[in-house]
Amino acid sequence: MLTAPALQTQLHPLIQRLSEAILNIWGSNLTLAPYDLPQDLGYVEGRLDGEKLQIENRCYQGDPFRKLHLELARAGQNLDILHCVMFPQPQYPLPMFGCDIVAGRGQVSAAIVDLSPVTPSLPEPYVQALEALGSRLALFQHRRELPQWGSIFSPYCLFIRPSDAEEADQFLALASRYLAIHCQLAQEIPPQTDPSQILANYQGQHRYCSQQQQNDRTRRVLEKAFGPEWAERYMNTVLFDLPPSPGGD
Repeated sequence: MLTAPALQTQLHPLIQRLSEAILNIWGSNLTLAPYDLPQDLGYVEGRLDGEKLQIENRCYQGDPFRKLHLELARAGQNLDILHCVMFPQPQYPLPMFGCDIVAGRGQVSAAIVDLSPVTPSLPEPYVQALEALGSRLALFQHRRELPQWGSIFSPYCLFIRPSDAEEADQFLALASRYLAIHCQLAQEIPPQTDPSQILANYQGQHRYCSQQQQNDRTRRVLEKAFGPEWAERYMNTVLFDLPPSPGGD
């Protein structure tokens, strides 16, 4: 059983429930080992607008994934965050599972989940599985607009502000379903051996990370709490790090 972050019980109920679901699905479907983060970045504390900012990370690895990352964060009583990304090994033509929740003053302002392709389109088994969820994706009243850098997301990206507890439950169910689909299909799709295909997978993952690093809101919060140099290191070594290029560059 994967160890829950200590912060989990202090956060918004939807974040608590989704982080628990993520760890349970990972633990039930994948054979994982710890992924070593820099020693000083597993748990960190800083100050944001006079409030204590806490960040706690859980990272694992296991084929076909080089890294599975769950981050929970809290700033005082006003900001709770969940961030999760699964990074495939470049040999596998798999999408990037990503999920984020932002809650402030007890209300969820943003909840997003996607299986983002690293090549021009999702593998067909993913398309079939996500198409089967189509009617459930239309249940939400407040769809949010994707950011300018959001071209990395798939047509099945769900980005909402839950309007009530029922919609929060629906988001939790769909995010868990996306993750379960991913954990199942990722183990059924064989690794590729063609160097050009592997390089294309790597380049797609590189683009995903580069686009995510354009999220100015995340960078501003980190810089305000810890300074620009620390924020740059954290974004490059914890949030969106990359493996060595298969081309040796």
